[in-house]
Amino acid sequence: MIGRLVCLLIYLSITLGFAQDKKQYNILRQSESAKIDGDLSDSVWENPDVATDFVQFSPNLELAATPDRRTEVKLYYNDAGVFLSAKLYDDPSKIMSQFTTRDNFGQADFFALILNPNNDAQNDTQFFVFSSGTQADALSSPSIGQDFGWNAVWDSAVQKTDFGWQLEMKIPYRALRFPKTDIQTWGIQFKRHFRRERSDYAWNPIDRTKGYEGLYHGQLVGLKNLEPPLRLNLYPFTTGIVNTVGNQTSTDFKLGMDMKYGITDNLTLDATLIPDFSQARFDNVVLNLGPFEQTFDEQRQFFTEGVDLFTKGNLFFSRRVGSAPTGTVDLEENEIVENKPSEVGLINAIKMSGRLKSGLGVGVFNAVTESTTATVLDTLQNSRKEVEVEPLSNYNIMVVDQQFNKNSSVSLINTNVTRSGDFRNANVTGALFNLINKSNSYQLSGDFKMSHINQGKEEKTGFSSRLRLAKISDNFQFSLTHDYADKKYDINDLGLIFRNNYNNFTGRASYRIFEPTEKFQSYSIRFFSRYSQLASPQTYTGLTLFSEFVATTPKLDTYGFDFKIEPGKQFDYFEPRVDERFFITENQTRVGGFISTNYNRTFAINLRARTETFFEEGRESYSYEFRIRPRVRFNDFFLMEYNFNYDQRINDRGFSTFVEGEPIFGERDRQILVNSISANYNFNPFHGLNLQLRHYWDTVLYDEFMYNLNPNGRLSENKNLPKSELASNPDINFSTWNLDLNYSWQFAPGSFLTALYRNQLFTNTTEAQNNFETTFTNLFQQDIQHTVSIRLQYFFDVNMVKSVFTSKKS
Repeated sequence: MIGRLVCLLIYLSITLGFAQDKKQYNILRQSESAKIDGDLSDSVWENPDVATDFVQFSPNLELAATPDRRTEVKLYYNDAGVFLSAKLYDDPSKIMSQFTTRDNFGQADFFALILNPNNDAQNDTQFFVFSSGTQADALSSPSIGQDFGWNAVWDSAVQKTDFGWQLEMKIPYRALRFPKTDIQTWGIQFKRHFRRERSDYAWNPIDRTKGYEGLYHGQLVGLKNLEPPLRLNLYPFTTGIVNTVGNQTSTDFKLGMDMKYGITDNLTLDATLIPDFSQARFDNVVLNLGPFEQTFDEQRQFFTEGVDLFTKGNLFFSRRVGSAPTGTVDLEENEIVENKPSEVGLINAIKMSGRLKSGLGVGVFNAVTESTTATVLDTLQNSRKEVEVEPLSNYNIMVVDQQFNKNSSVSLINTNVTRSGDFRNANVTGALFNLINKSNSYQLSGDFKMSHINQGKEEKTGFSSRLRLAKISDNFQFSLTHDYADKKYDINDLGLIFRNNYNNFTGRASYRIFEPTEKFQSYSIRFFSRYSQLASPQTYTGLTLFSEFVATTPKLDTYGFDFKIEPGKQFDYFEPRVDERFFITENQTRVGGFISTNYNRTFAINLRARTETFFEEGRESYSYEFRIRPRVRFNDFFLMEYNFNYDQRINDRGFSTFVEGEPIFGERDRQILVNSISANYNFNPFHGLNLQLRHYWDTVLYDEFMYNLNPNGRLSENKNLPKSELASNPDINFSTWNLDLNYSWQFAPGSFLTALYRNQLFTNTTEAQNNFETTFTNLFQQDIQHTVSIRLQYFFDVNMVKSVFTSKKS
């Protein structure tokens, strides 16, 4: 069957072609540099050609821009970089211009310049300028989408006019990667967004019904004798920290530096030579009752920027680097662990990545973490000793990725973690492919991965695979996927996998419109089904059916609803926390929906609700959840949003503890209440205030008697085992509070002054019957952690020194 599908895909690749007439822009070289102030009266803008005749690609296709909203773009280049000016015609009273922080789109019109120096249709560098003057930039490719974690240093300025607005941009060559050849042709695209109606226009027409947008770029011709600059950028910084907990105050002062160095025209080395992540935001901690670890998004900029190659195959989870120690402490009688660090210090980290003109991408990542010890106290001798819980460790990734046909690729990636001494070492290798036919209508993708763990005398080798066939164009799309992982497959030293031992078959189908109708600006209908099995033994575990409808009205209000059912018996082999034991549920059913009003209005609101139950004999369990998120945009400077989330679960059943090696379950009521506030005040595009406040409260109250898990997967109430007889009370009252107040000022390109105040509280007790008022009062009786930090970072381009000496010599 698979062989026939492969043959079909190859046949379609040969017989179907993708062709489009591409616009060309002939760029001129000029010696002078425009002053980037948004004023287009400089003489350098008199001679360049004009790029115009933009065409809408969303929500309508191939709708030409009317004269009153036309766009006129001019470019030229010199030794300093590529310069752009744009006149954007519009009714000035209708232009939306909310001030936001960098890379935050908000409610503002924008213009985008997209460059692809390799002209390969797959690797774009995108630069956005908003009508407010705010900047955004991203790397983009079919495999990662848009990566706004990447940041470059470039110049732009806007001015409002009586015909709309206008802008200037300067893209220095240090922000781009291109080969050193005498004559170059780059891929180029200009895009414009009208926020009030969420319409998008492009200079070279885009057909969003099929293919990655890079396929629709025009061509930038006329570039000659470009000299790639010395790409050496330094980011020295200093951070002062004051931390107070109760009556104890500590201070710290840090000096450090990050670096970017262009090894070749297309390869860049990034390094954090003296790391400092003290201003990374708090994680949104929740109570975890499930069998799998709790994870959080990456907050450290070095690990979020320019990591597209390293994400191939989903083998890299950057929070592993510097996470909690992996070692355990063997205690003697009368010994206790007095202090065990929650994280490991990072000594340094580097990443080298880039893509050659041939389409070959190369990436190398390396990080070193320090040896970490725990303090053990002998309570009889009143003596202490240090026990190593994480040795000096090296984290390494190597990846090569070959792109071809402007839409396909094959990749090879290896991750490795080496820990000194008698600690666990890990190695994972993956081979991946993504094949798309020339008409961009069908896709065949997959991967094969092997993991090897070495821990002393114990070794294990695991295997995983994935194969997917999909129709990826036009209104109706579908995909068929097979996922497999054996019991020994383990990537959790540098990657993330919640569970292994699966053999699943998944089908997806969807229908969406690409042109507005009288009642809808857009809508989509999606269906999903998954047949799940264990890999070993080959046994059925469950079936999931899901459907969803989402629509946006002509007034830009969005709503939707979904339905999910797991029909019949579902066999959960992970909730018991014991190999080969399982827990049965039946006919779990969920219904939900949401409404999100148009954010362009001063007041907007998001409402979401869902309810869930089991159609199972002897079980009366249900849950419901609703979220309310109103937001008020007081003006273009000030935005505030409140988020209220209430989740109630009645007679829920799940694992509680072990008694004499047997898993003990309980029936419990759980209530989750989350209140959060975010507020942003931006004085201008370069400095602003941000407030994040969050309170999370979670209670779990078990019934009086616990349950035994029987060999047949069913639960039976044990009248001889009240919860009071357990080693510890399973009831939980979990409450956290955290506040972040941040001020950021970009006082020069790439240079920032950041001031941060934060505080944090946390309690975890067994007093699940306490009400909200009592819990909140008890929470603030704890010692509050107050942290104040000020960080100064300066951007330094080595070419600045060269230009100074060149000017003096002249």
